[in-house]
Amino acid sequence: MNSSRQSTPTRPARYVLSIDQGTTSSRAILFDHGGAIVAAAQKEHRQILPRAGRVEHDATEIWANVRAVVAQVLAQAEINRRELAAVGITNQRESTVVWDRRTGEPVHNVIVWQDTRTQAICDRLAGDSGPDRYRDRVGLGLSTYFSGPKITWVLENVPGARERAHAGDLLAGTMDSWVLWNLTGGPRGGVHATDVTNASRTMLMNIDTLDWNEGICADMGIPPTMLPTIGPSVGVFGRGRANGLLEDVPIAGILGDQQAATFGQACFAPGQAKNTYGTGCFMLMNTGTTPVRSTNGLLTTVCYQIGGEPAVYALEGSIAVAGSLVQWLRDNLGIMSESRQIEELAASVEDNGGAYFVPAFSGLFAPHWRPDARGALVGLTRFVNKGHLARAVEEATAFQTREVLEAMNADSGQALSELKVDGGMTRDELLMQFQADQIGVPVVRPRVTETTALGAAYAAGIAVGFWAGTQDVVDNWVEGRRWVPTMEDNERERLFRNWKKAVKRTLDWVDDDVVELGGGSTSSESTSSDKGRDAENLLHLD
Repeated sequence: MNSSRQSTPTRPARYVLSIDQGTTSSRAILFDHGGAIVAAAQKEHRQILPRAGRVEHDATEIWANVRAVVAQVLAQAEINRRELAAVGITNQRESTVVWDRRTGEPVHNVIVWQDTRTQAICDRLAGDSGPDRYRDRVGLGLSTYFSGPKITWVLENVPGARERAHAGDLLAGTMDSWVLWNLTGGPRGGVHATDVTNASRTMLMNIDTLDWNEGICADMGIPPTMLPTIGPSVGVFGRGRANGLLEDVPIAGILGDQQAATFGQACFAPGQAKNTYGTGCFMLMNTGTTPVRSTNGLLTTVCYQIGGEPAVYALEGSIAVAGSLVQWLRDNLGIMSESRQIEELAASVEDNGGAYFVPAFSGLFAPHWRPDARGALVGLTRFVNKGHLARAVEEATAFQTREVLEAMNADSGQALSELKVDGGMTRDELLMQFQADQIGVPVVRPRVTETTALGAAYAAGIAVGFWAGTQDVVDNWVEGRRWVPTMEDNERERLFRNWKKAVKRTLDWVDDDVVELGGGSTSSESTSSDKGRDAENLLHLD
């Protein structure tokens, strides 16, 4: 420690700041020691859709938004950096950016987790071994979902990128790495690191030893020198750069968004599970310090790691489309002007009118893993109206969650007794009641529903001693609302049986004779005014 720092008067660190870099927006949320929200700011970024199946973000825009929301939160709370004990980062997982280490300029837009352009690369890598070629080593099957093939695509398609990567000029990472690198200095000594949860989503990290697999990197044509250093989720990664808003504040916790929500929901015991309802829907079950290989279409992933302790693992069921289906109903069909109106519209009818909506916009994720599937709205008659469509949209999320939960029960060998839930869609009480009815166990929402940002804050705070450990997280967790099943079993099963028939109608749609149609260089700018107007009540689709 230098003399100037020694002479600086000590001020009490009363808060932890969480940066939540999500799929549709970046947020900064300030938490006190009790886990309560003190201040929050949010700023959306463009969804860039160059053609069907492709989803991109502008990494430079996202970094500017992160700086803006951090400044807004500090101003709202009327504090400065000296009152921050630490900063935690949580992020949209799998979304991947490649940038120049000397200039900080991205060589291509962020390729978002929903993007399917890497299917040919995945097929090539699978070869005769099939999509499970790397599963034993990384816990994941080959899929466009994960980060590794996205880096491969950039190196193969951006002129000069491969040569620059092998020369050591390019860095690659998920969005936590991008934010961390910029927060800690960028081209002027920025820290290039990630945590075990994000690394476990790349298809490049050994799930047992928690280090990069050089053989898989070679298969994908990725120089390991591009990749960040892997660290525990709870630990100091670096400090805010000089002359910045967060100068010298420890950046002390990083978790992928779904693992952060699991941490914030205090799911620290094996068998505990949570489901986050956001852009997609993501259920994680803590399986303890031994990774459980799924035989039912789930992912084996790292849940969290605290310092030098053994990593804790999870089974995960990832659903690609949940809240974004509500957004699609709003923006593409114009059936409503704000996302929060979905509940009122769905409640205007008694049931779905026989309509089922399978939102396989980018194929089906867990437990099916069918990239050839495409969305289908089935069971239509002249009786169906927009209320029935809204109800079918809501029920699609609950049906998909039940599919994942049944797979999770089978893999873990134990039946879940209740499901903790979080995310913007949990404000929809009609959906939450239907969810409880479909899974047949209580659904429980905490008092503080911003569990993703809260989990990153807890990780950072524990790393610097602001919180003593995970017991503080457990003590701070308070139940806010509980829904119990009320539906008759025969009706519950009838609805689910019809849902499974609808799913079958979506399969085998994409083949060699099907051309994916889409416009040219389209972005979400045409709908940005609607999104901005709806930001106050936005279903947090991150």
